[in-house]
Amino acid sequence: MLPPIPVLAEYGISPTHGFLPDVLPLTRLPDPYYNKWEAVVANLQGLILSKRLRGVVDRLPVLSTVGLEHVAEWRRAYMLLSFMAHGYIWGGDSPSDRLPLSISVPLLKVSAHLEVPPVATYAALCLWNFKPLFVDENIDNLENLATLTTFTGALDESWFYLVSVAMEARGAPIIPLMLTAIAAARENDVDAVTRCLHTFAERLDDLTTLLQRMHESCDPHIFYHRIRPFLAGSKGMSEAGLPNGVLYDDGSGNETYRQYAGGSNAQSSLIQFFDIVLGIEHRPTGEKKPAAQDDTERQGRAPPPKHNFIMEMRRYMPGPHARFLNDVQAVANVRDFVEQHRNNPTLCVAYDACLSMLRALRDKHIAIVTRYIVLPSREVRARSRSPEVTRNKVNLATASRQRAQPQGIAYDARGAAAVDKEAAAGKKGGANLKGTGGTALISFLKQARDETGEPAIEDWTRRFMSRQPRTEGQNDFFAGKPDEGAGLQVNPPETEEVTLPGLAGSWTMDEDVGGICNY
Repeated sequence: MLPPIPVLAEYGISPTHGFLPDVLPLTRLPDPYYNKWEAVVANLQGLILSKRLRGVVDRLPVLSTVGLEHVAEWRRAYMLLSFMAHGYIWGGDSPSDRLPLSISVPLLKVSAHLEVPPVATYAALCLWNFKPLFVDENIDNLENLATLTTFTGALDESWFYLVSVAMEARGAPIIPLMLTAIAAARENDVDAVTRCLHTFAERLDDLTTLLQRMHESCDPHIFYHRIRPFLAGSKGMSEAGLPNGVLYDDGSGNETYRQYAGGSNAQSSLIQFFDIVLGIEHRPTGEKKPAAQDDTERQGRAPPPKHNFIMEMRRYMPGPHARFLNDVQAVANVRDFVEQHRNNPTLCVAYDACLSMLRALRDKHIAIVTRYIVLPSREVRARSRSPEVTRNKVNLATASRQRAQPQGIAYDARGAAAVDKEAAAGKKGGANLKGTGGTALISFLKQARDETGEPAIEDWTRRFMSRQPRTEGQNDFFAGKPDEGAGLQVNPPETEEVTLPGLAGSWTMDEDVGGICNY
């Protein structure tokens, strides 16, 4: 007997809104008992700016969660407490390694109820933090969305969250669509599966178009220096000022330090759903694809996920969403169905088109991260080498500035001089640096992109998607020519990797690509 195809309603997933709530997020908790939480968050930007947030939160009473009834109220409470918690931790000249009872006690209870960690996850920042400007218009339209709260009050921060919200809404119809494709594959209905794949590819193209709009209203400098510090978790943050993580005081006297990753786009259930239904296998970073794969091992479903980082991120999704992904994994059969019908060119082209569109989406993601993370990090490193004196403020934006001393999230114990010497010799000085989550960011992103094209049916499609981008010259007429006095010999560009704290802890990246969905 084949396992049943998941029913969306059993996981709280909407056929129209997907992983976004079917009922719009509350703009305020209805019970006046929680007015103090609402007042703090309504003035969050001013309290952070004036550095008075910690004092106000320290004087808050410990409010009970008994007044929270419907799931929308629990989600609103989780969002409020998460923003207060991250503002409290990162809103001073140095991070706080302890959350007071007024935040930690209710946050732990609310998180347990919603089956999410007590930290600002993707759900708190995006899924449950939006409202439509006009209720009679769709929420997949960026011009019809607004955030409920932000740390900075900047348009850039709102836009950063809302691009993800719009993508979730635009991609939501893909979920029931591909469940229909799975059912059609069981019935050997080739035409139905083909139609589903055609629509899937079109929607993926729409998502790439939405992602490209990030630059319209989110400035890379503001994101990197002002927004990003507040999104960090407590995992691997020793050099940023949290060597043990954060102490969640539950009032029992037995509290312990906890370490969590921060909010990350890798916590989006939608992207993982795409991989599962298309049968894309993500291996641990650095692990190569086997030379030959035994088709007899196929079970008519997607291969079980091996990548520990991807599975780790499911712990940061709402519990029902994570269970849904696990259950879809058990029934996914589209890849094997297409393989069994290789003689049907229309079906094969439709499937390969989905892979190509998803790979293009990941390419655009890499390009955006280059602009929002890699390039600003270069500027920071350039300033850190100058003799200028900077403010002695320890937080996520400054933890990686000091390169001459071991102040970064990860550093080479031999010292910067040794790294520079290797870079001058053409070696990859930072190649051994890893993110504290155990994943080298640049390797992870490149591999995830390349793995997206591996299941392609047609050999031509695989070759097309595995093409390497054209290498541009250095615009130097004398480069590479014999050194005969006037000629200039150009050294190879430095390819040192840099480890930076980020959205979900710390990242390892090299000079030309990176990602915002890793830690």
